[in-house]
Amino acid sequence: MNLFEEIFIEVQTEIEKKLGDIIALRTLRKSKEDKSFVTEGDLMVNDLINRVFHSHFEDFSFISEETDSHEDRPPDGLVIVLDPIDGTENFTSGLPEWGISLCCYKDGVHQASFLACPELDIWIKSGDEISKSTSRIRGLSSSLTAQDIAEITQGHEYRIIGCCVYNMINAIRGSYQSFENLKGANSWDILAGLNIALENNLKITVNGNQYRGEYLQPSQKYKFKVER
Repeated sequence: MNLFEEIFIEVQTEIEKKLGDIIALRTLRKSKEDKSFVTEGDLMVNDLINRVFHSHFEDFSFISEETDSHEDRPPDGLVIVLDPIDGTENFTSGLPEWGISLCCYKDGVHQASFLACPELDIWIKSGDEISKSTSRIRGLSSSLTAQDIAEITQGHEYRIIGCCVYNMINAIRGSYQSFENLKGANSWDILAGLNIALENNLKITVNGNQYRGEYLQPSQKYKFKVER
């Protein structure tokens, strides 16, 4: 077991211990500039994971949705990319389909990733052996407008769940044939899922190009598709 696997297990243990406290904070929320919510639960998970990494490393860059460090920069040294609660709208509405996306790079090279849906007791990390289903369901991002949905190709089974982590896990497990975001998502939403999908031999495009595990800067959004 490498150090990152040990850290992910430590993160899982801490989240499981504090899950009741995190859930209790789901209604304590405020609106951000983009009108999305951030809850006290988001901030608690953010701080918990930051503390875990600080207990193992003296120096690293911490890129999180809930911090102000969203400027482009060379991915030198250790870079941690985190969405502490992906699907905050689900979380604050009392739905269990919310997740944690955690990805680690060193000098621009992917090291390991971790995806979790704690309230559903789903935990996946780099290197795990994952049993796979066969599905014809295609997952879609909740960023689509009514007009976008009307223009979608007919003849497929579609799902819109509102949590990128949950959707990525379904694609990786084969519970979805594909998952895509036609509008664009942030790096902290997708880096962990893209890299675990890559490890499991899924076909991935980002902004129309084949994805090979490269670091994605936090200052822009990325259209992507993950497909079996």
